[in-house]
Amino acid sequence: MDKAREQLLERREDKKIDTNELWEELTLAQKFAANSLLRLGYDLNWIRDVDETHLAILRCNDNVAVISKEGEVDTQPSIHIRL
Repeated sequence: MDKAREQLLERREDKKIDTNELWEELTLAQKFAANSLLRLGYDLNWIRDVDETHLAILRCNDNVAVISKEGEVDTQPSIHIRL
């Protein structure tokens, strides 16, 4: 198994999410957008930083929303969530 794949699999282990750490990784625009979604019951779950996209992923029950690094919210993203 190559090193990059090992790191990816290691990151996917069941770890307790520290939302404070995630919050600090958001851009200012993402923080403003996330604040609006948090009021609607969404929780910040993780940040996907592939090819400098820096997407914040939030969930509320079965609903998923993503926020781009520019702060644009997409409540119907074409993203597959593995449980």
